[in-house]
Amino acid sequence: MTDYEKAKEILSKYGQEHLLLCYKKMTDENKSKLLGQILEIDFEQINELYGQTKNPKVKKENNIEPIPYIDKSKITNVEIQSYTEKGVEEIKNGKLAVVTMAGGQGTRLRALWTERNIHFAS
Repeated sequence: MTDYEKAKEILSKYGQEHLLLCYKKMTDENKSKLLGQILEIDFEQINELYGQTKNPKVKKENNIEPIPYIDKSKITNVEIQSYTEKGVEEIKNGKLAVVTMAGGQGTRLRALWTERNIHFAS
């Protein structure tokens, strides 16, 4: 069985035959790439994952609580510098935390991170 026939059989099984509609018009190189990609896809896993989206798991715990914090106005500059260095190091190590801030704090943090050449998704 050729790669084309294998791919066509797989696609037929999952209702995805349209992926081969322009196959005959493609260059040999592109045909080979397309067939390789189709043969690598785990369609069974994709179907399973898609099926799971139809039955969302509802987490019964909805605990939203305030987290401990430190009032910046009540700590020394040395402590601020220490926390800043620790935060920058954690970000460089690929760790992160999500914090919602009001009153322009996010804008000021962005300026600090930009100044230190730390990149993040906004």
